[in-house]
Amino acid sequence: MTHLESGIIPALRDIKHFEKMLKSKHETVILLETRVSQLADLVAYAKKHAKTVYVHADLVQGLKSDDYGIEFLIRNVKADGIISTRTSAISFAKKNNVTGILRLFALDSHALDHNITSRVKPDYIEVLPGVVPQVITEVHEATGVPIIAGGLIRTEQDVIQALETGAKAVTTSNPELWRF
Repeated sequence: MTHLESGIIPALRDIKHFEKMLKSKHETVILLETRVSQLADLVAYAKKHAKTVYVHADLVQGLKSDDYGIEFLIRNVKADGIISTRTSAISFAKKNNVTGILRLFALDSHALDHNITSRVKPDYIEVLPGVVPQVITEVHEATGVPIIAGGLIRTEQDVIQALETGAKAVTTSNPELWRF
């Protein structure tokens, strides 16, 4: 398992911000929406810039986030970590000694309870939206797993609030916040 830095973690949604992400001071980066044909090159290039690279398996176009897709990300792409809403993907990553981040959408109490009681213990849980402080606290207290806040993080104040309420890190695809 790779160590996840605290604070802001740049999440690349738009390839036009790739160079800006590489030039950021952040050690850890997340690749969100990309194509499977570009992925290995993007990861290799980011690693040449001393970045730890996490890949959101569910958002890679042309990749199915089943065991075979996750195996491809681990063995061929050499992702340092896997992010997914699927507990089976996280379980497979962890069995292969790769960091697993479970993405949890706090849509309602049922969704929250279902994910908190999951049998898979991810290395981290990314709570979306990340601007709901009481959910960050609740998920951390219920699971004991470090929390990452993501989604709807729009301002520096959103970042500060998430960190003050117990998030270890905050993911954002807003390049303006990467400098924070």
